[in-house]
Amino acid sequence: MPVVRDLRILLRLRDFRRLLAVRVLSQSADGVYQVALAAHVVFAPEKQTSAAAIASAMAVLLLPYSLIGPFAGVLLDRWPRRKVFVYGNLLRAALACCTALLLAGAAPLWLFYASALCVTAVNRFVLAGLSAVLPRVVPRDHLVLANSLSPTAGTLAATAGGGLAFVVRVVLADSDTAVVLLGAVLYLASALAALSLAAGLLGPDRDAAPVPLRAALTTAAGGLLDGLRHVAEHRSASRVLAAMTVIRFCFGALTVMVLMLCRYAWTDSDDDGLALLGAAVVVSGAGFFAAAVLTPWAAARLGRLRWMIVCAAAAAVLVPALGLWFAPVPMLVAAFVLGLVTQGAKIATDTVVQTAVDDDYRGRAFSFYDVLFNVAFVAAAAAAALMLPPDGRSAALLGGVSVLYASSALYLAHWSRGRAVL
Repeated sequence: MPVVRDLRILLRLRDFRRLLAVRVLSQSADGVYQVALAAHVVFAPEKQTSAAAIASAMAVLLLPYSLIGPFAGVLLDRWPRRKVFVYGNLLRAALACCTALLLAGAAPLWLFYASALCVTAVNRFVLAGLSAVLPRVVPRDHLVLANSLSPTAGTLAATAGGGLAFVVRVVLADSDTAVVLLGAVLYLASALAALSLAAGLLGPDRDAAPVPLRAALTTAAGGLLDGLRHVAEHRSASRVLAAMTVIRFCFGALTVMVLMLCRYAWTDSDDDGLALLGAAVVVSGAGFFAAAVLTPWAAARLGRLRWMIVCAAAAAVLVPALGLWFAPVPMLVAAFVLGLVTQGAKIATDTVVQTAVDDDYRGRAFSFYDVLFNVAFVAAAAAAALMLPPDGRSAALLGGVSVLYASSALYLAHWSRGRAVL
């Protein structure tokens, strides 16, 4: 098969393999760290975790992506990128060690959040840099495959890291500190892997004097606004982004509810609750994978807009049908369905935006999309924190989410009436 042949060619490229090792080790550490954060904030036996605490944890994990993301590229174009990988991962290893000390010393929760926020903020630079340097280690005719392989490998590595963290928690009692230290070791390994790359390989080139930092940051902020204005001028892009924002909001609210159910409603043991949450994450991931397989086929036959309508309408019906039982098995089925419809809608949205927006504005449009996507999730967590009871059982939340899904489907159906199918 051509894809298999191209994949073999990619893996023969020494610098690509080394860069992939940096990504895999870094994102596996991210998976470990995220499980440690969830375990400490949500599943610590001595804590009576609230939905507000979960919302705060999600803000710590996601807001750096939204606030720093648009400006990360400006700094990555000024700093030697290999040093970003080396020093960024060393800094995260040190911060993870600080987090372990905070856990061992029973420090205030806000101090733990501050440490975690620093780790995820640095992560934004590392992940953006890993994407930016791919053209320097991969021939142009294999770049599409490399862009597909690298993020997929990173996602699998993060999942494996989370699984490894669960194993550590099973083997060792009261092991949050050990889990965080495991993440620190993996960050350190990623920094060492980055040292194997040649110093000048990853750029940036210094053929011209760099733009002053203040001017570059101002340009980045202006570019984000330009992207917003350009998307607003293209109705197909702005409509699907609006619908996708609502779908992402719904997914975020349901995520908080499942966390609370795992913590208080379904198990008597914190470890069992964490294991059940891990099962929900795996099942949802299977839904994401199913969406990647099914969406190209469905979009080709229905059109991208109609596929988004099907996804939103299916969620509107199945969320209350499966969720109102407030039982683990139906909710795990719902997790698969939500993973499928959320990712299916996102793939369709990505494609519509890519095709509708002018090439000169595409990067800025996707920067705006990235901010919108993550802010919607954090806003959903905050809204769920206001609605959810202590055990997570809320028919009102399920009903509200179902109405939002149905509204997205009706909005897209009304707007697309009489128009050519995208």
